[in-house]
Amino acid sequence: MAQPHSPILFATKPYQYLATALLHAAPDRLEKGILTIRDFPDGEHYHRIDSSVRGQHVWVVGGTTDDAATMELFDIAQGCVQYGAFSMTIIIPYFGYSTMERSVQEGEVVKAKNRALLFSSIPRTPLGNRIILFDLHAEGIPYYFDSDVQPHHIYCEALHAENARFLAGGENFVLAATDAGRAKWVESMANKMGVLGAFIYKRRHSAEETEVLAINATVQGSHVIIYDDMIRTGGSLLEAAKAYKQEGAARISVMTTHGLFTNKSIERLAGSGIIEKVIALDTHPNTLQQNHPLLEVRSVAPLIINRLLSNESGN
Repeated sequence: MAQPHSPILFATKPYQYLATALLHAAPDRLEKGILTIRDFPDGEHYHRIDSSVRGQHVWVVGGTTDDAATMELFDIAQGCVQYGAFSMTIIIPYFGYSTMERSVQEGEVVKAKNRALLFSSIPRTPLGNRIILFDLHAEGIPYYFDSDVQPHHIYCEALHAENARFLAGGENFVLAATDAGRAKWVESMANKMGVLGAFIYKRRHSAEETEVLAINATVQGSHVIIYDDMIRTGGSLLEAAKAYKQEGAARISVMTTHGLFTNKSIERLAGSGIIEKVIALDTHPNTLQQNHPLLEVRSVAPLIINRLLSNESGN
């Protein structure tokens, strides 16, 4: 068998933008995979893998943002293995249903586990299959993958540290969490950066109502940079920003990995008049669809290239 060359990169339709960024970041180390895709009136979808993948390293990038996107990612990866890929790397920038990682009430379906088992069912390539995940909302999700799949949880800490310094503009700042749930992550990053870390103690009264009890650090007169791993409606984030402002924060900025930005959340955050800037990574297609001066989008492509192209074989 001929030796594999540079990894061949395929992408689902929603993540073509990230494939373009990856190819631009490493033009001589990745090969663009060619697909034919057609949609039928009855809702079925046609895919043909036009690039020769037999004996080659294959990357497929796509998020499980909804059921259609999940199945497209599965179909492309499964097809590449079927046609003889030597190795398979599935890059999932945003892993959907990450808040449904456990059953709280009797009868609840653990969707995060089901998605993991779906991708675990893809047959093993000669060099194995790996799943690349980013800043998961629940740390236990990688343990849901089965068979010989190798899940890798990549933390975007280096990108966020760079973004925090950019937001701070050379001034000292406080790195803050929206609540105690992300406190450990924020504290670790704050210690590495040599800045103060802060988080909020809250009491939850219902699914919609929480009460801020206290903040663990003094933020009076400080630039507070809040990290939230995922922004959906922005409700919890806005509540935290108000709490830090009430405690005397002079300025408040935000950074996030997964910007879903549903229900016009960017407009809500901007309308509050509290938050100066939001930096989001491009792990979710919704982030690229926002057009607001409050938001700046930065790519995870350099991080993916640095972590996955550590040697010429792409393993």
